Amino acid sequence: MGNYLKMIDVQRIKALLDLGWSYRRIQKETGVHRETIARYDSRRDPNAAAVVPAGNSSKPAKVPTGSLVEPYRKEIEAAMAKGLTAQRIWQDLREDYGTGFSYYSVKRLVHELKKRRPEVADVMEHPPGKEAQVDFFEGPPTLDPSTGKWRRPWIFRMTLSCSRHGYEEAIWTQDRHHFIRAHEHAFEEFSGVPEVVRHDNLKAAVVKACLYDPDISEVYAAFGRHYGFVPLPCRPRHPQEDGIAERSGGYVKSNALKGKRFNSLDELNDYLARWNRTIARLRIHGTTRKQVYTHFLEVEKPQLKPLPSERFALFEIGTRTVHPDGHVQVEDAFYSVPYILVGEEVKVQWDEHLVRVYARGRSVAVHSRKPTGAFATRPEHRPAHKPAREEAYVAGLLSRAELIGPNALQWAKTACDERGVRAYRLIQGMLSLARTYPRERIEWACRLTLEKRLFRYKILHRLLEREKAGMISPLVQSHEIIRELWEYAEEVKL
Repeated sequence: MGNYLKMIDVQRIKALLDLGWSYRRIQKETGVHRETIARYDSRRDPNAAAVVPAGNSSKPAKVPTGSLVEPYRKEIEAAMAKGLTAQRIWQDLREDYGTGFSYYSVKRLVHELKKRRPEVADVMEHPPGKEAQVDFFEGPPTLDPSTGKWRRPWIFRMTLSCSRHGYEEAIWTQDRHHFIRAHEHAFEEFSGVPEVVRHDNLKAAVVKACLYDPDISEVYAAFGRHYGFVPLPCRPRHPQEDGIAERSGGYVKSNALKGKRFNSLDELNDYLARWNRTIARLRIHGTTRKQVYTHFLEVEKPQLKPLPSERFALFEIGTRTVHPDGHVQVEDAFYSVPYILVGEEVKVQWDEHLVRVYARGRSVAVHSRKPTGAFATRPEHRPAHKPAREEAYVAGLLSRAELIGPNALQWAKTACDERGVRAYRLIQGMLSLARTYPRERIEWACRLTLEKRLFRYKILHRLLEREKAGMISPLVQSHEIIRELWEYAEEVKL
């Protein structure tokens, strides 16, 4: 026995139908199946025959039965021909005809009409030696020895578009250094270079993605010039342009890596190389209908460009603002530039050995690489009245000591020679005595301690204190009440 709806449910369904609700929406709201709802639709013609497309008499065409949008099919098809979206078509219909049907009714009809008129797909032809495609995808769990934890590395995959021969390499990061070195390994494996390398706007290759004019990284562009290929980013939202890389990456994941786990990155790379030799290159490709490696050797390899005589000298490049002290910072070290560039933005290029600085279209400084925290300062980069930091500080201390007298100056210089940077605070202490004692007394104390090579602030201070108290006359060098200087040194140690 069939199920019957209660009268209250029937009235509710009829009321929703009168509001123009679709069967799908009423089903979602009431829980009653659409076929049952259709029985209570007074607008539906129970004798209407389904339209059967020509050549397919067994399956009637699916049309949105009972939909209020059906009378406007021609208007919707015309709007679709203009490229309008379902949302825009619904808005225009409501404005032009004042209809009460829902947006989802229009959306369903638009979807049905799109399925009935498939578009012709473009055919991407790939002459031999013309193009390679590059992509990254996530690899299998691999043990990272630096942390002792399992991580998923990135798999670099370069595929030659004509023969489908490829190269795989596992790396931990997608930075520019590993990206470029993986390219070189692939070119060496192929024993040649294609004319174009297409990639999906990878950050290691593209500084800023753009539909019409993407900004290629200067380093990657220089790498392309060195090897003789053209870097070509794919257009955003055009998956057909890098379809070979996507499909080949999926092949590697499903055939080689699915369900695998490796104890090191080297073990993973050894496995990928062995899998490529024994499985990937020996397969008959579904598109070319040829063995991949044979097709590569016979057709594509002769068309590849030859490798350069040496590898690319990898470098980094960036912009820096010159600090107020006349230096720019590169990887936690500091390098001087001409002081007239303070506050300006300069271009910096560096590698493992040198740092080059460019400003206003020309080279302004070249330095050897320095360790973290170190300064590389050239005297010619400083203004004449302001030498480099430490030299300027020492020169200031010595000039102040010279104002006291020649003995004080010599005492300060000798202290620097013997104690190095530890003498700077000592000289500051000696200079501070000039606030309390006359300069000639300080000269006298510096002369005495310089003769005995006693470079201690406490000795100077104690000599001046005792001389001030009358216990020592600066005019008498030896007396029975005068103690030897070494006794003062002993007291300081105590």
